[in-house]
Amino acid sequence: MTRHLINHKLKLGIVLFILGLVGIFSILTMEIPLPPEVVAILNEQFSQEQIKLLMLINPTIMLIVAVIGGVLLHDKVKLGVPLIEKLLGIKNNLSNPTEILVYGVAAGLLSGILLSLIGFVFTPVLPLEFMELGETLKPTLAARFLYGGLTEEILMRFGLLTFVVWLSSKIFGPKKPIIYWVGIFLAAIIFAFGHFPIAYQAVENPSSSLLTYILIGNVVGGIIFGWVYWKKGLESAFIAHIFTHIILVGAEPILK
Repeated sequence: MTRHLINHKLKLGIVLFILGLVGIFSILTMEIPLPPEVVAILNEQFSQEQIKLLMLINPTIMLIVAVIGGVLLHDKVKLGVPLIEKLLGIKNNLSNPTEILVYGVAAGLLSGILLSLIGFVFTPVLPLEFMELGETLKPTLAARFLYGGLTEEILMRFGLLTFVVWLSSKIFGPKKPIIYWVGIFLAAIIFAFGHFPIAYQAVENPSSSLLTYILIGNVVGGIIFGWVYWKKGLESAFIAHIFTHIILVGAEPILK
């Protein structure tokens, strides 16, 4: 790897890490309930502010891994961060920046509408404890837009999806669409399973309808964000995820 290429990858990695870190710090704007036994242990050694900062360690480590992996591999499988790479002078062949915005907004609107419909269908059968946890754990707009829209996309799309696509390319060959679909589906499913601990925290024995709701909701969004990342770049996935939350915020009064 030439020094020129190393400098480009380093610049891209720093910018994406900063964006992801902004999202991680947005978690500080919300209250995250912890099991009472965990709180009791932590309160013996740390203040409330220190406990909040400790909760940022895991996502920061995951962010570092995702950024390094994505920076090293995204070019190898023709996945991109076109606007940022253009601004950093890494690439000059930005075809149509308007499409990045249009695709992102359209994908976000589609995702938001679909997730609202899924919520409308499942809300009557969701357990009360889960709904109460949702109110307690309710993320702020800053956390929705910055952690959800930026950090989660860097973790799940730029990091995980890129890695799975690269791995699939070694099996199926680098130019086959199946490698992208494998990455899109696996990243979406892993993202969905990552939300299961919330269900088990709220409900002792989560029902199949609750787990199905969590699985379908997160997989649908993940597939749409993954597709738009593949077709138009990471910034389009950022926009799609943010617009999804805009729609969901607007739909919340109806769902309630």
